[in-house]
Amino acid sequence: MVSAAAAAAPSGVVTFLFTDVEGSTRRWEADAQAMRAALVVHDKVLRTAIEAYDGFVFSHTGDGFVAAFASPMSAVNAAIDAQRELGLPVRMGLATGEAERRDGDYFGTVLNRAARVMAAGHGGQILLAESTAGLLSGVDLLDLGPRRLRDVPTPVQVFQVQSEGLRTDFPSLRALDERPGNLRPAPTSFIGRESEVAELHAAIKTHRLITLTGVGGVGKTRLALEVAARLADEFPDGVWFFELAAVTDPAAVPDAVAAVLGITQQPGKTVTESVASALEGRSRLLVFDNCEHVVDSVADLVVAILAASATVTILATSREGLGVSDEQLWRVPSLDVNSGTQSAAVNLFVDRAQSVVSDFSLAQPGEADAVVEICRRLDGIPLAIELAASRMASMTASDVRDRLDQRFRLLVGSRRGLARHQTLRHAVAWSYDHLDDAEKVLLERCSVFAGGFDLESACAVAGSDQDEFEVLNVLDALVRKSLLLADRSSGHARFSMPETIRQFAEEQLAARGVAEEVRAAHARYFAGREADILALWDSPRQREAYDWFTAELANLRTAFRWATDHGDLDDAATIATYAGWLGDLVENYEPMAWAEELTEPARAVDHPRLAFLYVIASLCFAAGRIEAAVRYSDAGQTVIGTGHYEVPFGLEGGLGVAYLAVGQPERTVEWCRALIARGRDTHTITRATLVTALKMAGRADDAMATANGLIESAEATRNPYAISFALLEYGYACRGEDPARARDALRRGLVIARDSGNRTNETHLAGALSRREAEYGDPLAALEYSAVAIHNYHNVGSIAQMRAILAALAACLDRLGCYEPAATIAGFAFDPVTAVWVPELSTTVDHLRDVLGDPTYESLARKGETMSTAAIATYAYDQIDQARTELEHPS
Repeated sequence: MVSAAAAAAPSGVVTFLFTDVEGSTRRWEADAQAMRAALVVHDKVLRTAIEAYDGFVFSHTGDGFVAAFASPMSAVNAAIDAQRELGLPVRMGLATGEAERRDGDYFGTVLNRAARVMAAGHGGQILLAESTAGLLSGVDLLDLGPRRLRDVPTPVQVFQVQSEGLRTDFPSLRALDERPGNLRPAPTSFIGRESEVAELHAAIKTHRLITLTGVGGVGKTRLALEVAARLADEFPDGVWFFELAAVTDPAAVPDAVAAVLGITQQPGKTVTESVASALEGRSRLLVFDNCEHVVDSVADLVVAILAASATVTILATSREGLGVSDEQLWRVPSLDVNSGTQSAAVNLFVDRAQSVVSDFSLAQPGEADAVVEICRRLDGIPLAIELAASRMASMTASDVRDRLDQRFRLLVGSRRGLARHQTLRHAVAWSYDHLDDAEKVLLERCSVFAGGFDLESACAVAGSDQDEFEVLNVLDALVRKSLLLADRSSGHARFSMPETIRQFAEEQLAARGVAEEVRAAHARYFAGREADILALWDSPRQREAYDWFTAELANLRTAFRWATDHGDLDDAATIATYAGWLGDLVENYEPMAWAEELTEPARAVDHPRLAFLYVIASLCFAAGRIEAAVRYSDAGQTVIGTGHYEVPFGLEGGLGVAYLAVGQPERTVEWCRALIARGRDTHTITRATLVTALKMAGRADDAMATANGLIESAEATRNPYAISFALLEYGYACRGEDPARARDALRRGLVIARDSGNRTNETHLAGALSRREAEYGDPLAALEYSAVAIHNYHNVGSIAQMRAILAALAACLDRLGCYEPAATIAGFAFDPVTAVWVPELSTTVDHLRDVLGDPTYESLARKGETMSTAAIATYAYDQIDQARTELEHPS
């Protein structure tokens, strides 16, 4: 034997060993401390035996082990050695077959077979499937005959290992037809949720009442059935399943349960008391399924049962909790949709689609992407995914995906069983119909939100007759009933609605005839947030304003579009301007386009927001639209020149920036000085812009004179954007005269921008630092800052500004002697605008022509010029890494 402490995981044909402690639940209940100590010994014995025979432990199931072996003989020997040493009654099962190893786990039917073989045995017994027995020689095996096992379609020939030191006499195997209770094999295969099964298995050991909650169709019943089936051997008196969906009269719940259990009402006792009394001393798992419409009656029955018996465990499914003392609520999540074609949701779709069309495959053109999108848009809800998969009989996945906006008409099926599971609409309507009027109204009204909402915004659309606490109580009820999700990770509760629920509620809102009223309230609310959010922005708490913008962008988009389409120019312009400003500072240029859309309608009516709209629209230079930015700047200056328009925070200074991009810094100087003379520069933004314009105009002395005291003035505003912007422009002004002061200013500005969440200034400062460090300081730091700036500009599609930082990188690589990559990058970066912003680029190109020769330089530059943006970004990262390696480890 060879020690297997570091054994590799076997692949291909694998023998699996499953173990489990028989009656572990009773042992935990009887003496938890002794059980805990016994398990320490149990784990050591099993692990030692498995590793001694090159076994690979890859999972735990409750109190058991699951191990893989390359050799079936090694697996049997490990089981024998362990069984001889174990003090606890451990049952073991082995099966051999092909399995796929993925993400640290194994997949394949052989695992289910090994688990079912184990489940048929008793403590001290080692059972083999015929797939393992047929590969052995020299092992004494007792043929127990073919047996029907749970979830295995055909009988399995089962053998018992006999060896010196092992018990030989055992009760008959626990075959499928011999278990008490009424649990039947699940009608469908179980896909995903293995971690949930394990968690619930452990939870049932410590909680006598667990209620699975979740939105309709999320798979509560299927999960409960799977957990109950795997726990069946822990309950000698059986697992009993009660389907309550068809019980329409709450008073009939005790009778329905009594009928399943075969209990008759006793003289002088109610039916509830009779059921509770009959269960006393019984070790049973009771599964109450679909309790939401009779929740109070189920709760009364459960209380009586738990009070009468200490050995009964209850697993319930409901869209809200039972509200019983000591109840453990366990929310069933949607299936994973974030792992692409490897996600549980996609695996479920494929499995169900193949049951309809046997040759369905993700390899068919376009199907994989379509299935991933279907599962994502259906929120990973199994019922919806199964109904979508059933459409594969007559449609492609792409066909289904393209019709999901009409999901309630599309997702209908011919599946038998409960009516509410036959269509997606029925599943959602089942939950909706059991809401009270206040809950229905708020759910419908909250359907207008996009991307979530908080209590304040819910109050804004709830109607004038409800105060905050009334709305909060209804939200709480909707969360408990699994129709809303509450996210508390940010420190403040934020609510969201699964898209399927939202679409249904939106339909009900329209049917009620108040959709326009509620959408108008939604738009008014987000327009009305301007003052509070901009006050937050103009403070040391600026990051909170950016966080709010990011969280509410989908709502801002929806509100803007509604207001625009319905002729509400006031709300639309308000949202476009303040969202446009915040968006620009976190490198999100979408709201900038809203402002551009409104400039003409606002100009036509001489709207008070016209100047502010031009300021925001002119920021499109950041996205590389220089000519449009100049036009907006010209128009904005004309409007502001009339003296009838106000722009907050002195932001009108930004109307001069576009001129810098086209090599007209004197126009910027003229504009900024005019604004300063009129006292409009409340936040030093115009003065900081003037510093850059003077520097670019070649008036370095004037730039330094203007920059003196700039930082102190900005600090007086306590506005992180103003301070970091002042430090950026100050560093630019004194880069030649005092490079050390320039770097210090830029470094400090970078820290402030990062801490306050100002991504735009962070990127600009990183780009400026890359140039300063390359010219006067540390080339390693220059490369690091270049990588940051390139990454940020590339992510937001700011190609013009990305070219500038690539031009600076080319100059840096040229200084480091990396001539060929410098020439390639320069070829992409060189254009008239870049030459204005990065004057050293021309010097770099001249030097590269000298050292490489014109033909070589031209060839490399053409290569760079023809690269896509993504390709040049990847190329730049690679060259940065290579140059950094050379600097850190010179050859």
